[in-house]
Amino acid sequence: MPFRSGFVCILGRPNAGKSTLLNALVGEKLAIISPKPQTTRNRIQGVVHVPNRKGKNTGGQIVLIDTPGVHKPDSTLGRKMMVEVREALEGCDLVLVIMDVTQKLDPRDLYALDLLKHSKTKAFLILNKVDLIREKAKLLPLIEQYRKLYKFSEVIPISALKRTGLEALLDLIIAALPAGPAYFPEDQVTDQPARFMAAEIVREQVLLNTQEELPYATTVIVDGYEEGARLTRIAATIYCEREGQKGILVGKGGLMLKKIGTAARYQIERMLGTKVFLELFVKVEARWRDSRRFVDELDWRRQLELRMQDQGRKTV
Repeated sequence: MPFRSGFVCILGRPNAGKSTLLNALVGEKLAIISPKPQTTRNRIQGVVHVPNRKGKNTGGQIVLIDTPGVHKPDSTLGRKMMVEVREALEGCDLVLVIMDVTQKLDPRDLYALDLLKHSKTKAFLILNKVDLIREKAKLLPLIEQYRKLYKFSEVIPISALKRTGLEALLDLIIAALPAGPAYFPEDQVTDQPARFMAAEIVREQVLLNTQEELPYATTVIVDGYEEGARLTRIAATIYCEREGQKGILVGKGGLMLKKIGTAARYQIERMLGTKVFLELFVKVEARWRDSRRFVDELDWRRQLELRMQDQGRKTV
């Protein structure tokens, strides 16, 4: 049987479990996770290598694209996030519409389905968190609601957190993809640069350790990244919008910043396999979420492009 490959977009409302599913299918932590909505702000690609298995038709390669949670944007950052969603839908071979079965259908789900209808792409309905539903018969009305809204090729119950139903999901995805070559080598699981992943790990710790509106008003940019055989030096800045927020991030005697930095450093060391010296700073950038210039700078693809241009100028 032919080798199959293709691009698969994960679409859904905030906190439906998109990033958890990406990490579970890839087998590594590529996307940060928190209980806060809109944790994911960029498209994140994860590569799943599916070998030929006994009794299965074929192996293949799945390029998964995790997207920001679908929402009605109210800032430049929000609009950029929705551009990320639309761009992910363009040219993909399959869409996984993920639904949290513990939540009722709401306008955000309908908005996601509207985006799907415009893309006219084959789609699976993924019913996530089924481990939290005791009476599985309660899922039937929900499935019927969704089927009336879009013609899904498959309806698949899973628990991304418990990793149940994922093997069946992989088989169905591979079967739905076209015959084609591998897009990435077998030892590569993402296209993200390590410095972007380091920034995201720091932001994850901010999300996990702060409350209320502060997580939405913060972002992280890596200013310096020097990778060595035994030690990687990283300097990063946590940006917020007000002085009061800066005070919370730093904490009394710098304790909160130290807590965030220690937890982030441990995660980055696990990712890189080397010791890490992590230096964190906190700066105020008023209303950065509405600054197009600043929001554009957060895109790691844009950051990489600018660094390559800068290196080109230095070699001339």
